[in-house]
Amino acid sequence: MKRPGLLAAVLLLTGALLGPVGPAVAAPATCPAPNPAVPKRQVRAEWIASVANIDWPSRPGLAAAEQRAELTRWFDEAVVRRLNTVVLQVRPTADAFWPSPFEPWSEWITGVQGQDPGYDPLSFAVAEAHRRGLELHAWFNPYRVAMHADLSRLRPDHPARTHPDWVVPYGGKLYYNPGIPEVRRFVEDAIMDAVHRYNIDGVHFDDYFYPYPVAGQQFDDEATYQRHGTAFPVKADWRRDNINRLISELSARIHQAKPWVKFGASPFAVWRNKATDADGSDTTAGVQTYDDLAADTRKWVREQWIDYVVPQVYWNIGFAPADYAKVTAWWASQVDGTGVHFYVGQANHKVGVSTQAPAWLDPAELAKHLAFNRSHPQVRGDVFFSAKDVRANRLAHMDILQAEHYTRPAMIPVVDRLGGRAPHRPFLVSTRTTGAGVRLDWISDPRTASFAVYRFDGTSNCAMADATHLLTVARAKSGIVQSFTDTGAQPGRDYTYVVTSLDRLHHESDPSNPGHK
Repeated sequence: MKRPGLLAAVLLLTGALLGPVGPAVAAPATCPAPNPAVPKRQVRAEWIASVANIDWPSRPGLAAAEQRAELTRWFDEAVVRRLNTVVLQVRPTADAFWPSPFEPWSEWITGVQGQDPGYDPLSFAVAEAHRRGLELHAWFNPYRVAMHADLSRLRPDHPARTHPDWVVPYGGKLYYNPGIPEVRRFVEDAIMDAVHRYNIDGVHFDDYFYPYPVAGQQFDDEATYQRHGTAFPVKADWRRDNINRLISELSARIHQAKPWVKFGASPFAVWRNKATDADGSDTTAGVQTYDDLAADTRKWVREQWIDYVVPQVYWNIGFAPADYAKVTAWWASQVDGTGVHFYVGQANHKVGVSTQAPAWLDPAELAKHLAFNRSHPQVRGDVFFSAKDVRANRLAHMDILQAEHYTRPAMIPVVDRLGGRAPHRPFLVSTRTTGAGVRLDWISDPRTASFAVYRFDGTSNCAMADATHLLTVARAKSGIVQSFTDTGAQPGRDYTYVVTSLDRLHHESDPSNPGHK
């Protein structure tokens, strides 16, 4: 196909933005059903933890250039594994990986709390993730103040030092008291600063709300309960209400500020055991989020306060106290009909570790989890803990998982209730062979945030319902003219290409006019 002249291009652009131009390639009547082994939409994510330098930075005090190089390597490896999302911890301990007006720079960056690292890590992370077609969800810990119990070790201007009445020492750590309304507002404000200022795709909480129980210790909030909890005869109900307020209020604030930013939580996977509550899961776990962490995670789903839930189903199939299959099926039933997306938190950190159950010495254990998930369409993806364990690839478990489940790229599933609409379909202007491969040039709707490219053998356009023919999903560059080079095209082969446009929430347009090569 030849390049049109300038006038022709303008006319094509006008038509493309007003509506369909030219015939879209039609699917033949003999197309097979979508292949469940290559889903078109699926979240594939990994957690990149910063607390205690679990994943990134590898140690505090690295030069800014070294930090940036480490982070881009994580992102490059995610792309190689055909992941499409990274969940980056940016507020691990009441501190910040961006220049926050509320809290000091994190000690996990420079080794010194409050020390400017010389660049903006969150800004850099968002730009580099998007450059690689990855969504970036910013991961915040709401109440943890320090991994130690010495308030004097914090900076003198730290909010916990200036408001010591906000802080409760417990289990060798420091926490903000969730029962104090000013604390809740402060935590929300600190998080919303990042939402307002950065182009993040999601706000993410993990499993820490009220802290996990420590034997022989009590979380000392009795005075706070007496002051603020008089409407609740049972303290546990008041604690749950405190967390419910945080979740519901923050959800409303996020969606009011930026409707396309998703809000999700990754709780410990047992809401309540069936022996405790008939509505609970068929488990006998020692921790129940409803009772022990004051986190009514099931309510958050039912009330649609969160857009996605990622229970940490860190157990193998057949584990008697909490069987992966039973827990996953229970969560599938809870999200069904709510519009809340369900992704499974996967325990890469257990694979190949001899101190874990024998099942974790099976290199295919996680691949079996994803195979099980196919029987529950409510499962829309997986999140792996953590990046260093994905990289370690013990027993070649990620190689197996990728070969069996991630053979093709995948789009992000659409959270329908967040709105948005598909852009107009793009107009493919040129399909030509270059020294690097087959280059496509097209004109897109200005609302296009990402694009998808499909390649079919010959002239067939078959099975766009799955990812069999999906070449790539990538972020659009600024401007309405876009391009992509298929470096995997084989010389002498006949191909048909079509391109689609996606909005910020991944609604997909109709396919473009076909290009042939």
